[in-house]
Amino acid sequence: MDMYRAAIFDMDGTILNTIEDLTSALNYAMKKAGHRHNYSVEEVKQFFGSGVKVAMMRAIAYEEGMSGEELVKVGTADSSVKESDEIDDIQKIFRPYYKEHCKIKTGPYEGILSLLKMLRKKGVKLAVVSNKQNDAVLELVKDQFEGYFDFVIGEKEGIRRKPAPDMIESCLAELHVNKEEAVYIGDSEIDIQSAKNAKMDCVSVSWGFRKRAFLEQYENIHIVDTVEELKASLL
Repeated sequence: MDMYRAAIFDMDGTILNTIEDLTSALNYAMKKAGHRHNYSVEEVKQFFGSGVKVAMMRAIAYEEGMSGEELVKVGTADSSVKESDEIDDIQKIFRPYYKEHCKIKTGPYEGILSLLKMLRKKGVKLAVVSNKQNDAVLELVKDQFEGYFDFVIGEKEGIRRKPAPDMIESCLAELHVNKEEAVYIGDSEIDIQSAKNAKMDCVSVSWGFRKRAFLEQYENIHIVDTVEELKASLL
């Protein structure tokens, strides 16, 4: 294939640097709930990728001493950490606060807007598929990327979040593109697994919430370190 017909992007850590606003909102919610509330940006990067609920679960697990591979497993069937009423209460604090404060320090990574403009000019269909809460995804796309994307979806009831392939498959159907003609671009293990489950190509970026050394543990993946390298991978 000379060029993909569609490029589907993750949001946080891939096209949009959201980590400072996420960190502020998480610390706010944790403080209200009586938990540790001085997490750093680097710590919070470990928590996000699987949706808000899992991020809250990971924050509390981290507070209790969990780290590394076990922390990554939180939110999967392989983890001993389970959902609870407290987690539900914390995310109910987080979600509205973050929605109101999601644009304070958030902005596109350098070079992303130029990349999107070029892809659109070449006729590539563009979409966002994110585990971020859907209302925040829509708000941020409208604020930061209005007119760039043909389809946008975030975490919401009625459709399984990544790494299940459902959101990507829904996106492909809306774009009228076959999976063989599309590529998924993300920054985390969830994105790699999502693309694999959807049986489509994947490009991983190393400037987001997971470092290159972490991404390299996964087989048969393509990692890029700059937007220029991403551009070369898509065309």
